Amino acid sequence: MITIRDDLVSNFTRGDGQRVDYRWVDVRQLDREDVSILSEEYGVNSEFLADVMDPDEQSRIEKDDDVQLIVRLPVLADDTISPAQSTVPLGIILRAGLVITICQDDSIVLEDLAKNRYRQCPLSTKEGFILSIVGRAAMVFIRLLKYTNRLKTQVEEKLHTSIKNAELIELLDIQKTLVYYTTSLTSNEGLLEKLVKIPYFSLNNEDEKDFLDDIIIDNKQAIEMANIYANILTGTMDAFASVISNNMNLIMKRLTVISIALMLPTFLTSFYGMNVSLPMMHAPFAWLFLLGSCLLTAVAGAWFLSDKRNHRIFEDKSARKARQKASKARKKRVKELSEEKRA
Repeated sequence: MITIRDDLVSNFTRGDGQRVDYRWVDVRQLDREDVSILSEEYGVNSEFLADVMDPDEQSRIEKDDDVQLIVRLPVLADDTISPAQSTVPLGIILRAGLVITICQDDSIVLEDLAKNRYRQCPLSTKEGFILSIVGRAAMVFIRLLKYTNRLKTQVEEKLHTSIKNAELIELLDIQKTLVYYTTSLTSNEGLLEKLVKIPYFSLNNEDEKDFLDDIIIDNKQAIEMANIYANILTGTMDAFASVISNNMNLIMKRLTVISIALMLPTFLTSFYGMNVSLPMMHAPFAWLFLLGSCLLTAVAGAWFLSDKRNHRIFEDKSARKARQKASKARKKRVKELSEEKRA
């Protein structure tokens, strides 16, 4: 879909009071008809279009007949932020009186600029418009990184009781998102470093130079945040796997205790099921005695094997050993003091 936006910059003027002299051709979600229009009417190179439609294309700037840039942007998915976000390349072409942006998908950054949701962006020149896109991308990356970290915190709250793989899969999606963000931000950082040095992308005033410095700082901050969150997430996933394993071990332990406790009534009923003479075998209500004996042995076996009882026994043994050790130390000390007095 091709949209020509004149209203975006119509209220911005240059320092001498003249109107800006460029239009924004916003191209998103390309189809065959859009490709034909871009090639025939706007003269866009087919190789550049192929690069833009490559989802793995990295950020760069080059000059052929026009100045051509590729920037990595975060994806906008159905106006919501999903746990597994990715990034897409945005192709930008600068020519006289025209700025063409080409994106295979939709993006939060383009949507914000199209709906005038931006602040302190130097849109009065074409170079300032490019800086506005890259700067807005850095701010959106920071916002999405904070949201991703909140998602990770929500998954961590399920850590203590989880025995399923769903939480691990969610963490894997978050880790994948962080990898996409880190790669895109690093690629954009290389582009920003080139914008400072190359001669055919010249900034027009000090405001644009200051704005470029702020963008570089924001982009570095986003890279550091992504790296920190990725390192924390790696440790969280390892801990998560260990906790799930421990929870499964606890469940298996309880099932084992139940199985052993049920072996006692099973033994009792098997004993009375033998084809030999046994006490009360001819009594009409012997089954009540057998049922009560089974329940009693099951409860007694469960209590005997319970964690609380065993933990109390171990604590009593530990306390007894500690008291014995302290008593021996006191006796030894008394003996040493008595020997010192005699000496």
